Amino acid sequence: MKRDFLALAQYTPEEIKALFHLSAEIKKNPTKYKATLLNKTLAMIFMKNSTRTRVSFETGTFQMGGNAIFLSSNDIQLSRGETIHDTAKVLSRYVDGIMIRTFDHNDVVELAKHATIPVINGLTDLLHPCQGLTDYFSVYEKRGDLKGLTMTYIGDGNNMANTLLVGATKVGMNITIIAPTSFSPDKEIVSLAMNEAKKMGTKINITDDIQQVKGTDVLYTDTWTSMGQEKEANMRRKAFAKYQVNANLMEMAGSDTLFMHCLPAHRGEEVTDEVIDSKNSIVFDQAENRLHCQKAIMAVLMGQVSL
Repeated sequence: MKRDFLALAQYTPEEIKALFHLSAEIKKNPTKYKATLLNKTLAMIFMKNSTRTRVSFETGTFQMGGNAIFLSSNDIQLSRGETIHDTAKVLSRYVDGIMIRTFDHNDVVELAKHATIPVINGLTDLLHPCQGLTDYFSVYEKRGDLKGLTMTYIGDGNNMANTLLVGATKVGMNITIIAPTSFSPDKEIVSLAMNEAKKMGTKINITDDIQQVKGTDVLYTDTWTSMGQEKEANMRRKAFAKYQVNANLMEMAGSDTLFMHCLPAHRGEEVTDEVIDSKNSIVFDQAENRLHCQKAIMAVLMGQVSL
């Protein structure tokens, strides 16, 4: 039976931990997995542009012996009215897996429903599970056991905030989301995460109070204006002005607090140079780990590697 990677909610805490271990093994011994995707092909559908998603998936596929096909909105018939159902059925006859980066999360769910091959969510407006897995793996690398640690996300309650909320409940971390009230995370995601947190014995805090960064283990931010929101850029700069991660905020958080950002960063807006380039910043470790974690995902879904 085929398996997809659409959301962290699909995976148990034990499976997430197993993916961490596999990612670490692949990072340490990449040659061991050089034939894992031999003669396998990944179709990469990009309705949204990307640097890290494209390069990491394409490179990762090649490093494991497979092939990757880049398909932009100009290259496939989805942009000209072909249904997701038909696209899923056709690609399932040609390739061994599909990675899609798009706007509407329901499109990814629909694609996975009709495809007979694994589908990986490379990003939607609702969730970014590959990034979320990578983020918690990156903290795991730096801090070891994640249980009881606190992740604090500040800024727009977007797909990253949604993903980190769910991810925290899988790894046993507490999480605080600091955002203006009108930019809070998705209500259904919050409800789901709250229920899971009760089972895990972890805490979720949604607030607009910047003072609550104090004592956090990890401070995370993302761009204030995501792709497709360009017309709102000026309004968003004003709304988030006091939520910038700068030296003062990092000092308030704590001297050992890790700084994270999924990139691309708008330096001087959501984060200052002195923070993103500081010794506490692990943003480029995160970027590198996209490669290793996504190789682990593909190894499990397409390469018959067991968790």
